[in-house]
Amino acid sequence: MNTRIIISYFLIISLVTFLVYWHDKYKAKTGKWRTNEASLHLLALLGGWPGAMLARQLFRHKTQKQPFVVIFYITIVLNVSAIGLFIFRHYIDF
Repeated sequence: MNTRIIISYFLIISLVTFLVYWHDKYKAKTGKWRTNEASLHLLALLGGWPGAMLARQLFRHKTQKQPFVVIFYITIVLNVSAIGLFIFRHYIDF
């Protein structure tokens, strides 16, 4: 797979995730209907976790809710593991 495509994908999904977190924070402040947590986790799992991590810190959003934080970090571990398997797949004999 082309490295440029992979990097572009992760940049785009991170940007989209960042914007979704920002919009959810805005909706939280204005009392409007929120983005459900499953959607936020799915975006992180699909590779948007860097954008989610930045948004969480920058907007102080979803940083105190323990169940959310635990699942969020699980999505990061799964993502990094999948990337590692992809990169080192030629050296691993299953």
